Amino acid sequence: MDHPSEAARVRRGVMRLNRRLRQERGDGSLSANQLLVLGHLHRHGAATPGEVAAAERQRPQSLTRVFAELQAEGLIAREPGTVDRRQSVLSLTEAGRRALERDMAERDAWLSGALASLSPTERGLLELAAALMERLADEA
Repeated sequence: MDHPSEAARVRRGVMRLNRRLRQERGDGSLSANQLLVLGHLHRHGAATPGEVAAAERQRPQSLTRVFAELQAEGLIAREPGTVDRRQSVLSLTEAGRRALERDMAERDAWLSGALASLSPTERGLLELAAALMERLADEA
């Protein structure tokens, strides 16, 4: 097996599908970095800005504006840390959870329709591939 060419083909397929899913988001949708932050807080719970940035392989400075926008829109809350009061802890608000769910629902609606055009076997293969991609994404 030729692993580099397999890797390139998987990468191209993932990138094209990701691009298409981004296109299915409505006007005025959350930015990619806003989704990144909201998604992290949704999956992992409250975290410091540094923890979010490190987990998402971003520099904290590159997310500072995103944190401020999300807080101004009421999508995240910023509280002083309990251990170190100089450090802030971010948490997802109910409005943030709803905004994230709306964004995901738009993309899921398109994907659901697209999946309907596939055979049951093809859908099963994609479900297996999704589990494998999740596992690969968790690799260190």
